Amino acid sequence: MLSLADIQAAKRRIKGGIYYSPCPHSEPLSEAVGTDIFCKLDHLQRTGSFKERGARNALLLLDDERRAFGVVAASAGNHALGLAYHGQLLGIPVTVVMPQYAPLIKITTCQRLNANVVVAGNSFAEAREKADQLAREKKLTYIHGYDDWNIIAGQGTMGLEILDQVPELDAVLVPIGGGGLIAGVGLAIKALKPSVKVIGVAAETTPSFAAALAAGKPVDVHNGATLADGLAVPAVGANAFEIARTVVDQFVVVSENEIALAILRILELEKSVVEGAAASTLAALLSRKLPELVGKRVVLPFCGGNIDPGVLNRVIERGLVADGRLFRFIATISDRPGGLAALTKVIASVGASVKEITHDRTFCAADVSAVQVSCVVETRDEAHIKELRKALDVAGVRCL
Repeated sequence: MLSLADIQAAKRRIKGGIYYSPCPHSEPLSEAVGTDIFCKLDHLQRTGSFKERGARNALLLLDDERRAFGVVAASAGNHALGLAYHGQLLGIPVTVVMPQYAPLIKITTCQRLNANVVVAGNSFAEAREKADQLAREKKLTYIHGYDDWNIIAGQGTMGLEILDQVPELDAVLVPIGGGGLIAGVGLAIKALKPSVKVIGVAAETTPSFAAALAAGKPVDVHNGATLADGLAVPAVGANAFEIARTVVDQFVVVSENEIALAILRILELEKSVVEGAAASTLAALLSRKLPELVGKRVVLPFCGGNIDPGVLNRVIERGLVADGRLFRFIATISDRPGGLAALTKVIASVGASVKEITHDRTFCAADVSAVQVSCVVETRDEAHIKELRKALDVAGVRCL
C-alpha cells in the first residue's frame, strides 16, 4: 500500500518539472453556492491537466535499462499528454496507443511532443491490448494511467499543496473516474488532517466507482456519453480503489446538464476553461447536493482544461439552456402578412430576444393559412421563461 512518505517523496522528486499551481479564493463562485470556495488551478499545467504529476514521478523512478527501452501507455487524452511531455524532457522514449475516437488535437499534440502515437482499437480495452502487445514485443514498460502506485503517489502531491495553500480546510471535492487522483489526494489529506472531508464526484453516466462500492471491488461497467469524458473508464483501478474506499467520506453523482452549467459558470465567473471532469465538483455544489458544506471552506481542483473547442461551443449552449437563458418553443401562427410580426412583438414585449426562427409549412398539422415556427429565444432565467409563456398564452399563440 502507498504511504504518506511515498507522496512526500514524490513531491520532492517532481518539484523541478511540475508547476506549483495556485489555489486562490473565488469570490464569485463562493457567492453562487454559499460556500467558501478555493480553486486549485491544475489545468494550468503545461499539458493542461494534473496527469503530469504522476507521469513525471513514474518516469523518474525507472531504472536505466527501462529508460533506455522506453514506456508505453493506452490513453485517449491527458495521461498520454503528460507522459509525452515529460518523456521528452527526461529523454525517455514514449509510445502512446490511442483509440480511434481520440480527439485529433490530442493525437497531434502527442506527436508534436515527440511521442510515438499508435492509433488502434474502437475502445480503450482494444487500445490497451495493443499497448500490452507492444510492451512485450519491444520490452517497453507499461505505465497505467490511474492504477500504478507511482502514478497515484504523484497525483497525491496535489493534496500536499492544497493543505499548504488552504490550511484551514473543511472539505475537498475530487472527480472520480479511475480513482487515481482521489486515492492520492485523499491519502495525503487524511494522513495530515483527518478532519477534512474527502468527497468524490462522478457523472451519472460514468458509474465505475459506484459499481465498485456496491460490489466491494472493481467491476467492468458500461459508460454512457458524457461531457466528463475523463471519468469514463471501464473499471476503477484496483489499487486506487483499495485506497479510495478508506479515505472517501462521501460520494455523489451529477447529471450532464449540471456539468454543462458548471462549465458555463466557471467560464463566466472564473474566466477559466475546464473540461467536464474538472467542472463536476462545482456541479455538485450548484445542484445543492451537499447542503452540509454551506459556509465551509472547500477546495475544488480544476484538474483539467483540455476540452475540444467544438464541444465547448455545444456545452455553452447546453449550459445556457440549463440556466434558463436559452428557450425553444414551437408555435402555430398565421401565414398571412403580419403573422410573424405579431409573434415577435409578444416576444419583445417581455424583453426576450429572438435568436433563431425556422418555418415549417410542409410537415405541420396546421391548415394552409397557418405555419408552424420553431423559435429559439434568449431569456434571463426560468422566471423570465414563465413570463414569456404567459404573454404568449394571453396573446392566443398556441405553443408546444
